[in-house]
Amino acid sequence: MARPRDPHRRTELLDGVIGYLAEYGLLMLSMRPLAEHLGHSTRVLTHHFADKQELLGAVLARLDERQRAWLRAMPGWDGERGMGDIVRATWEAQLAEENLPFTRLVHEIEGLAAGGRLAGQVTTLLADRIAFVAESFRVRGVPWDAARRYATVQNAAFAGLQLDFLNTGERERAEEGVAWLAAQADRWVAEAAGVAGLGADT
Repeated sequence: MARPRDPHRRTELLDGVIGYLAEYGLLMLSMRPLAEHLGHSTRVLTHHFADKQELLGAVLARLDERQRAWLRAMPGWDGERGMGDIVRATWEAQLAEENLPFTRLVHEIEGLAAGGRLAGQVTTLLADRIAFVAESFRVRGVPWDAARRYATVQNAAFAGLQLDFLNTGERERAEEGVAWLAAQADRWVAEAAGVAGLGADT
């Protein structure tokens, strides 16, 4: 009978894998060198992850989990700060020197998913991300349907601006786009407040 997976141990392994991949990238990823780097046998990895695809899907989910935990802990995430401030702070954090390898890793894995290499695992994760960002619009008074629409645009534009910067190195130009995106997020929230106020007056 197979030993049950320990969720805590699995998370520890994932964090170790993320550190390895952030340093060495995905191009030459092999389970044996990875296990050796972590000080384990390949059996430890395959006990928790059936194959490389499952491992990469779990890595992306863990990266996303860590990002969401960071965002939830950000002062003002619960609605006390404007959405534009949140957009700018997230950009600065994800592209800070110590976090840049992890941001690159996220986009590497998403590229594999876009090429059909991760068996649709990112599809659900992307939908969850949209719901997560939509909720941050919701707590600022944006109706759910609009919040979901804005979150879709926000996520796609933010990721595109990151890729633009990572590929070209033109930070100033990319950050002009981020400034526009942050201002647009504030406009969406303000428009929702205006509609809500109009409804209250009538």
